[in-house]
Amino acid sequence: MEQDQSIAQDKVLILYVLKAFQNDITESDLFKLIYPVNSINYFYFRHILADLVSSNLIGTYIKEEESNTAEPVYKITSEGIKSLELTIDVLPGLMRLNADTTLKNELNHITSEEAISTEFIPENEHSYIVKCKIMENNKPLFEIRTFAGSSEQAKLITNNWQTNAYNIYPKMLELLTQKNENNKNKKV
Repeated sequence: MEQDQSIAQDKVLILYVLKAFQNDITESDLFKLIYPVNSINYFYFRHILADLVSSNLIGTYIKEEESNTAEPVYKITSEGIKSLELTIDVLPGLMRLNADTTLKNELNHITSEEAISTEFIPENEHSYIVKCKIMENNKPLFEIRTFAGSSEQAKLITNNWQTNAYNIYPKMLELLTQKNENNKNKKV
């Protein structure tokens, strides 16, 4: 009986955090929010998450613009919100307070982690495609794809984007939007 109550609490906790977060979230980021609240085991967490998805309390999908390599994102469904409203009393007040505190502390960190992203995709052993993005409100604000001739070059591009994206982006935007004096006199 106590184990059933623990499972119910963990399910309600996940629904509570998803409702409070209000955006799509990856499995790893959701785990980062849940773990500090009640030290749930990762494999147990994945089992509960899969159960909530199969019960249609949580929806999952892969965003179209990232469908080739992206991990699924999760969002509470309307059925999940209704279920949460009916079962919120299962979640102890202290656990809700811990969840709220964790959300407040971790939300900025998770959002900023997702704001700048890079990945490199090997095409063969000497050819890589590097994708660099800046995200805002879970939507791509800026994205560029480029070729790298080696894994070292792909890693260098990735590292430079991660540390310098907010310096590179305005410069690239300025170059892309400037009027070229040579083009003024040319007829198209």
